Amino acid sequence: MENRSTLIAAAIIFVGFGLMAYFMPTIMLAVGEMSPVAAGALAVLFVGGFFLVFWLRGRSRR
Repeated sequence: MENRSTLIAAAIIFVGFGLMAYFMPTIMLAVGEMSPVAAGALAVLFVGGFFLVFWLRGRSRR
């Protein structure tokens, strides 16, 4: 049962980040019109957030 909940949680996280990655170019172009630095920061936050979520999940499982 524990493996099933782990798989469901991972699937939800991947789907969420997958949708965000799908719309990321459009979001970055819109933000980039206001500030290229903000668009770059958004990309860094997205990638960092991806690893942060799995790092936090791993720490909570210990």
